[in-house]
Amino acid sequence: MMPVLMWLRARAENVAVIMLTAMFATFLLQIFARYVLPFSIGWTQELVSTLWLWIVFWVAAFCLDDRDHIKFDTLYLAVGLRRRRIFALLSAVAVVGGLGLSAKATWGFISFYNIQRSSTLEIPLGYVFSIYGVFLGMMILRYGVRAISMLRGGSPDAVFPGHDALIEGEEVHLP
Repeated sequence: MMPVLMWLRARAENVAVIMLTAMFATFLLQIFARYVLPFSIGWTQELVSTLWLWIVFWVAAFCLDDRDHIKFDTLYLAVGLRRRRIFALLSAVAVVGGLGLSAKATWGFISFYNIQRSSTLEIPLGYVFSIYGVFLGMMILRYGVRAISMLRGGSPDAVFPGHDALIEGEEVHLP
């Protein structure tokens, strides 16, 4: 199972790189058109904004570990393993609960915006904002699995294989 997850995560990182490359190329085209050509291209700004939105939520959903997300962990790091597991369980349940409660409203928002289109590219805005629905579902799944792992006695500081780990205050790349 782990090799499949590692392969899927690598493909998710590839998608993020492709989106970032497309965003950068579009940005360069926008600069070129504005300062070299006698006209500017309007669709580039909309595409860059849309790609940025997608990159942020895609990477947060599929490429970042739990420890990579912003959190206040001063108290968490000051306690022992048993209490860290309790904190991790409580936070995972809170994330699943909060995001789960917002799922219906999120779906309504995305569905509502399918009737409107973006101003330049004419993309249905439901497609533009659908990445948040993907993010929402993935975060509910990930933190649900984390809560189950904490109930089974898993390590609250576990990291995904192939990513950096924090060992004695130093980031170490794990094979």
